Amino acid sequence: MLSFARLYDTLRNQKNGDILSKKYSERASVMKYTLKNEDIASYNQGESSTFPKYTSQLINWANQNAQGTRPAVVGKMSELFLEFLDSGEDITIENWRKWYIKKHPEAFEKATDKIYTQVLNLQKAIKLIDREMVGQWVEDLVINKTFNGLYVQKAILASLAEKKGTTYRTATSEEESKGIDGYVGNVPYSVKPHTYKTMGRLSESIDVKMIYYEKTKNGLKIEVED
Repeated sequence: MLSFARLYDTLRNQKNGDILSKKYSERASVMKYTLKNEDIASYNQGESSTFPKYTSQLINWANQNAQGTRPAVVGKMSELFLEFLDSGEDITIENWRKWYIKKHPEAFEKATDKIYTQVLNLQKAIKLIDREMVGQWVEDLVINKTFNGLYVQKAILASLAEKKGTTYRTATSEEESKGIDGYVGNVPYSVKPHTYKTMGRLSESIDVKMIYYEKTKNGLKIEVED
């Protein structure tokens, strides 16, 4: 059984990114196996709540929107648990609960309020969904989201032309064979993902100005060579 001292050291190492995998990889023989979450709870003599089907997924979804369990609301768990291990208390789930509540007495109420507000919003939204809306969602995902997600060159050229106060056009097949994706004004551009900057061959093979883009959660970050 892993001692609490070793558990404490393991959490410290994980926090610092210093996982001692090299020590184990150098051994002649290493045992490998999987320990399921429910088994961990059982060995720890912990509790595991059960929820009706789909409810846990919906609460988790609501929490993602509400950000109810962010560190600003409930504290940073990795650091708090290390403090608990170092507190001198017996390491039991009940002592952990008491220690945490004493440290953050209002956290449960605050998190619950934020998440439940989003649950109510989901309840209202679900009532609006019918089969026709689901079909519309599927078509939007397969057609529109795919097209706009994978074909970004035109939008990038158009936005750059708008910023420069000029026109744009996409490249012809012959121009594409030379690495040109389009023109803004009279300037030819090649439009590539930002990962191409690290590939070390574009500057040698494409004699045009470069536009690099990086996909983000909300759109694209654009970098244009002057």
